Amino acid sequence: MMATDVFDDRICALGEGPLWHPERQQLFWFDILGRKLLTRDADGPREWDFNEHVSAAGWIDATSLLVASASALVRFDIDTGRHEVVVPLEADNPVTRSNDGRADPYGGFWIGTMGKQTEPNAGAIYRFFEGDLVEIYRDVTISNAICFSPDGRTLYFTDTPTRRILRQRLDRSGWPVGGPELFLDLAANGLNPDGAVVDSEGCLWNAQWGAARVARYGPDGALMSTFEFPAPHVTCPAFGGPGLTTLYATTATFGLENPQDADGITYSIETGISGQPEHRVKV
Repeated sequence: MMATDVFDDRICALGEGPLWHPERQQLFWFDILGRKLLTRDADGPREWDFNEHVSAAGWIDATSLLVASASALVRFDIDTGRHEVVVPLEADNPVTRSNDGRADPYGGFWIGTMGKQTEPNAGAIYRFFEGDLVEIYRDVTISNAICFSPDGRTLYFTDTPTRRILRQRLDRSGWPVGGPELFLDLAANGLNPDGAVVDSEGCLWNAQWGAARVARYGPDGALMSTFEFPAPHVTCPAFGGPGLTTLYATTATFGLENPQDADGITYSIETGISGQPEHRVKV
């Protein structure tokens, strides 16, 4: 078993959305329920407070992130903390907030929404591309696992309560071709798919809520290995560090009757397997 290290011991009610910024060589992540963006740099821990839920990000340049909030995609300045709306996101719907999201290889940004109280079918999944926000899937309860194959021709995603991870063929501009198909059915094992990322070999790494692990699946859906964590609610993985071989994972205290010291903090594992660099968002 590979050693699990504590990367950051700040407790998140719902840690999510880890993003390794390739130009800054720096990890960013969110506490959705705490309405915070967190990071660590050479000077130690930093964090920024928001007035609504924030959940996921892509990088625009060395000093800017595209941050998904409950009501918009916003351009966030890392140096100043200032942010401005790029495009509204279900701003007229007080029931929902953003959840899982990731940039695609074409400069687009995919973002899912969900009900703040997990209302069934309240959410959707969108693609932001060339200034437009387009709804791709609707009637989603908990959007998760948005990630992309190394060749950019396959999107993976899940609606967590279905316990099924789907895959979607993409064209050469990153738009869906046809409908999604089943990639993994985790229902028989009682597993809840949360955030996911794809490594440089095309294998999908899925955080599994309640199972204290991230599982690695081959492009054919076969289970290849599992990576255990001391917190049951592992929410999302991300690759970073030198050579992109460090796997970071966020966790949550939300949903636990008696959270322990290991819950809600952010972990790292040296895997020896390279991830993909996170793609730049074109704004």
